[in-house]
Amino acid sequence: QVQLLESGGGLVQAGGSLRLSCAASESIYEFNSMGWYRQAPGKERKLVARSTVGGTTNYADFAKGRFTISRENPNAVYLQMLGLKSEDTAVYYCKAKRHSRNYWGQGTQVTDSS
Repeated sequence: QVQLLESGGGLVQAGGSLRLSCAASESIYEFNSMGWYRQAPGKERKLVARSTVGGTTNYADFAKGRFTISRENPNAVYLQMLGLKSEDTAVYYCKAKRHSRNYWGQGTQVTDSS
């Protein structure tokens, strides 16, 4: 059973930064891709950033230039978020994809405290 555990969320003022972590129960290199998604209240879950095992990264337009996804150790993926805005308030989820199966974490809340 694949387990993903997000951490690093919290209250942050506009313009601040946060670094989210996603710890996986197995090597992230066993998955085709690792990604971060977010879901704001009353809205659909949306892709924030994705990193493939081949080294490709994709970002949503709102994340480009502010957010960075990285793989710094074999069992974790990170999302560095800079210049946070009120509209970044959401629950952020980690997703691992292996072939046709998707695995999700429980999410971590990011809230604008301004």
